[in-house]
Amino acid sequence: EAVIADIQKKITDAFEVFDHECNKTVDVREIGTIIRSLGCCPSEGELHDLLAEVEEEEPTGYIRLEKFLPMMTKVLMERRYRPIPEDVLLRAFEVLDANKCGHLTKEELVKYMTEEGEPFTQEEMEEMLSAAVDPETNTVRYRDYITMMVVDEN
Repeated sequence: EAVIADIQKKITDAFEVFDHECNKTVDVREIGTIIRSLGCCPSEGELHDLLAEVEEEEPTGYIRLEKFLPMMTKVLMERRYRPIPEDVLLRAFEVLDANKCGHLTKEELVKYMTEEGEPFTQEEMEEMLSAAVDPETNTVRYRDYITMMVVDEN
């Protein structure tokens, strides 16, 4: 019971950051940010499924806390959408690094992230580049980037 209460407080606190009207609702577009701030990393498809679960029958553009709280409590209790472990991320970057030089060029990174798999949006790409690219060399030293980006599991 105490664990559930603690989880629900965390969810409510995260939700309230985006409840600008203080009426227990948030803009549907903020839900992904809230879920990710709680340490979950769903794909866009999984996020879409979560939204379908909490949206009103007639979508209003807003999500109510009373619908979001039970769904998100279940997600956190089941430890769904965990971040990918550091060693797996490193192996993925190493596969992309054909020359085994420890970095990717900005152009290589953009190509892989926008043309393969679940492509990044322009906004996501710009955000990643601002954090990942070394402005002096115009490359991504991926070991450093991964260390900076990994979510602490505690």
